[in-house]
Formats: sequence, C-alpha cells, structure tokens
Amino acid sequence: MRFRLPEIAIVAALLPSLCVPAQAAGRLEIAQAWIRAAPPGAMMLAGYAELRNAGDADVTVVGADSEAFGTVSLHESSEENGVERMRPLDRLRIAPGATVRLAPRGRHLMLMQPKRALKAGDTAMIRIATEPASAVSAGFIVRDDAP
Repeated sequence: MRFRLPEIAIVAALLPSLCVPAQAAGRLEIAQAWIRAAPPGAMMLAGYAELRNAGDADVTVVGADSEAFGTVSLHESSEENGVERMRPLDRLRIAPGATVRLAPRGRHLMLMQPKRALKAGDTAMIRIATEPASAVSAGFIVRDDAP
C-alpha cells in the first residue's frame, strides 16, 4: 500500500492526540454503610461507613448530600477533658489503598432534617462528593446497632 504526502501529514497530525499519558486517579468505594436508628421525630441522625480509596492517587471527600435529608455534612467527634465535642470537617483526604472508618465517637456523617421517618431496615441513598470532581452513591441501611 502506498501513501501520499497529504495522508502521511494527516496521520502525523493525529498521532499525538492518540497518545494520551496515563494519569493517576483516586477511586472511592463505600462499604458497610449504615445509619443509627433514632426515636420517631428525631431531626438529626448519624451515618457511618468504611471509605476506601481503591485508586492510585489521593481522593478527597469534599461533601455529601441525599434526597432523604435536608442537609448532610461530615463531622468529627472527640473528647477533650471529659467533654464530647463535635466539629465540622471541610474535607477528608484518603491516601491510595487506605480505608477511613466513619464510626460512632469519631468521624461521621451528620444527617439533618430527615424528609421521612426512617426505621430499622429502611435504606437511604447518600451521595459522597470527592475531588477531583466525582461522586459515589451508596445505600445506607438504618440499623439499631453497628454491623
């Protein structure tokens, strides 16, 4: 097969666009997602899960939302001089291959203003946003006790 000069020029011009360098990326996985059951009428619940970065670059959790709640935010509980304190977290970095537990008395999701009554066995979808711009959704099961 014989190529003419214009055809070779076109192939040469397109070749760099076909050679895309490999880029590292974080990949969030959510496991053992659950919400602690609360008394009827409770306006604040807490969500827990294992967040694993299955990618080869950092992933940073930057927020969360759910159609089941008015607001969802990331918080951390700690004890200082015998007093439990809670503070909001703007972001949560997860290194490649690392797992971060959202657990009682530690980091957790604050689930405010539930839009419907949730009882043990119900599931609420929660979407966790990460940087670089992506998100992962998971069903959080309402439970009386930790799994």
